[in-house]
Amino acid sequence: MELSSARVCLVLLSLFAGLASGLEIISVGPTSIEKASGQSVKLDCQFSLAPEDSGPLDIEWSLLSSDNQKEDKVVILYSGDRAYEDYYDPMRGRVHFNSADPKNGDASINLSGLKSSDTGTYQCKVKKAPGIRSRKMLLIVMVKPSKPRCYAEGPTQEGKDIVLRCTSSEGTNPLQYSWEKTSDNKLLPASAVLDPVGGTINVKNASASASGTYRCTSSNRVGTEDCILYLNVTPPPNTAGIIAGAIIAVLLILIIIAIILFCCCRARHRKKYEKEICNEIREDVPPPKSRVSTARSFTVGSQRSSLGSMSPSNLHEYALKPQYDKIPSSEDYERPPSHAPLPPPNGAKMAGPNLSRMGAIPVMIPAQNRDGSIV
Repeated sequence: MELSSARVCLVLLSLFAGLASGLEIISVGPTSIEKASGQSVKLDCQFSLAPEDSGPLDIEWSLLSSDNQKEDKVVILYSGDRAYEDYYDPMRGRVHFNSADPKNGDASINLSGLKSSDTGTYQCKVKKAPGIRSRKMLLIVMVKPSKPRCYAEGPTQEGKDIVLRCTSSEGTNPLQYSWEKTSDNKLLPASAVLDPVGGTINVKNASASASGTYRCTSSNRVGTEDCILYLNVTPPPNTAGIIAGAIIAVLLILIIIAIILFCCCRARHRKKYEKEICNEIREDVPPPKSRVSTARSFTVGSQRSSLGSMSPSNLHEYALKPQYDKIPSSEDYERPPSHAPLPPPNGAKMAGPNLSRMGAIPVMIPAQNRDGSIV
């Protein structure tokens, strides 16, 4: 029993010795590579075969998962004397074997158009029974810094603290920022404080000499970008003049508003007064006295003329008629001229002898006073 166990051990040792002297990965290049996005990279995997490696050749490149719970992703294959280069969709058209015939001992691959998602650990596994060998390589795809944005933060006035800021929106960390002055004496202000990680430069108690052109450079291990900033430090504003100007402007605005309100109120009162005058009811004015006296004189004169032309036979009738004794009232005076009694026409005056010849009888006419009454 002990002899047979010793023989088994010798057989196993011989087998391991044969495997050790068979298939080998002979690449000695770096196992960690850093590249910028958009560039190309070659992942080296050279191998050698031994006479005892007589099985079919299989080459497999896979992207190992950082999480042990997830499966590795096969990127490219070579099996049965055929290459399968479009096996992994995210790298379709970007990954190829470096050799047209990997059987010659070159299992290296070329990956072009690198993306940040290509970052990871790649494993090259070569199998040719009974030998199996593998090699791992770390690929880091870094993003070049984007063009930074330069600007001044806060008021750029003398005596103030001015902060110059520089920021790249894209880029693989760590990013480093540096500032330099490219105008005048090309020296940063003595009070300037730099922050290479935050990308700021703080100029305390700035003076006019801090004015000029500044350049900020953003960099990482795969590239650099810069931006230009022109800083103009101005004198402080005249605060007293600004306050006085503001007060004057406010007073002018108040005066204009007051004038407008005064004009509006005045126009409103004038319009109201004119409206009241138009709607006012006025009392009738009594007729002038001169008109009454004229009508009275006209009537009395007419009565005198009538009495003067009456004969004694007519006097009796005149005395019997009350209308001749009636004194005209104010209503009679106000009566239209068409209703007023017209005076009798004046006949032609004849002398006494002529009347006698015509057979007239002389009659005494009673005398009359001024108001027309018989004496």
